[in-house]
Amino acid sequence: MKINTSGIALPAWLEIGVIPVLNIIMALFFAGLIMLTIGVNPIEAVGIMINGAFGYDEAIGYTLYYTTNFIFTGLAVAVAFHASLFNIGGEGQAYIGGLGVGLVFLALDSYLPTLLLIPLGIIAAGLFGALWAFIPAWLQAYRGSHIVITTIMFNFIAAAIMVYLLVNVLIKPGQMSPESRVFEEAAWLPFMHEFLGWFGMEVTRSPLNMSLFFALLCCLLVWIYIWRTRWGYELRTAGFSEDAAQYAGIRPKTVIVSAMCLSGALAGFVAVNEIMGVHHRLLLNFTAGYGFTGIAVSLMGRNHPVGIIMASLLFGVLYQGGAELAFEIPKITREMVVAIQGLIILFSGALALMLRPWVVRLYLKFRSVDEVASA
Repeated sequence: MKINTSGIALPAWLEIGVIPVLNIIMALFFAGLIMLTIGVNPIEAVGIMINGAFGYDEAIGYTLYYTTNFIFTGLAVAVAFHASLFNIGGEGQAYIGGLGVGLVFLALDSYLPTLLLIPLGIIAAGLFGALWAFIPAWLQAYRGSHIVITTIMFNFIAAAIMVYLLVNVLIKPGQMSPESRVFEEAAWLPFMHEFLGWFGMEVTRSPLNMSLFFALLCCLLVWIYIWRTRWGYELRTAGFSEDAAQYAGIRPKTVIVSAMCLSGALAGFVAVNEIMGVHHRLLLNFTAGYGFTGIAVSLMGRNHPVGIIMASLLFGVLYQGGAELAFEIPKITREMVVAIQGLIILFSGALALMLRPWVVRLYLKFRSVDEVASA
């Protein structure tokens, strides 16, 4: 009897853990073949990449710094996805979140202490990101506009707004570079090497800052919200079936708006890491594609906070270790590193379910179909 593997539910450790790892292995296998064709030893390349990502404390700092951004954008995509919404606007929402942080700090950093400025900056980042996501959400819920199209368009609108404001309004007087003045130190989020220094631990300076703790807290809160609250149940129900949601008294339009606003707020938190933690001023292009990479992170992590943390760490390794690899082996250019990232995105995104039927069949060899169905 032929079994429909797509209808078989797998345990979380297989769905979230094993299958993504197998996809990564497949991507690295083909990346290794490419390296062999240009005369590079894949084993040596992997060793250089891992050492460049974890071999010394500065490398670890950079890896976790990139990981923090991917956690925020991965969570943003995941929350919307559970409501059957594909939020492609994380880049623009993060950008506008940075605008919110910049406006608050430029206005108040000379008057308020750190204990007030930091929470206000975090609130501004989330609020501005949520407001930027609200417009496409409202258009989807009440006017039938497709969320993918509107969020993509709003990325370009956000970029245009930021260019105009930084060139004509918020630019520091007397300078040519389109960026604001540096914020007062009271508005700076402490770097991780400073934080660890308070406890007598000395590590090399890196962009890693305390926003990593906030990102991990967001993972916990998202997990509680989606799987342990009534609002999360409504979100997942509406995402699974609007008809069933309406029958249960849930309003899908409200769910669409609330899910997208939460998604936009999470994307806006990229500004906590970049603007509050690293640059300490408002500038162009600080999002650096994190919003788009967050889509792959979410898909690879199966839209679960634990999976998103692991996928974010992987992409942090690829960003930091890939830069080290391009430096150590001239034959491997930065473009080839991007190609390796693309292969991982391909196998973890477009081909994410390619290996699932084989995993299901192997799983069924150890458990009967009836046991799986009743699990």
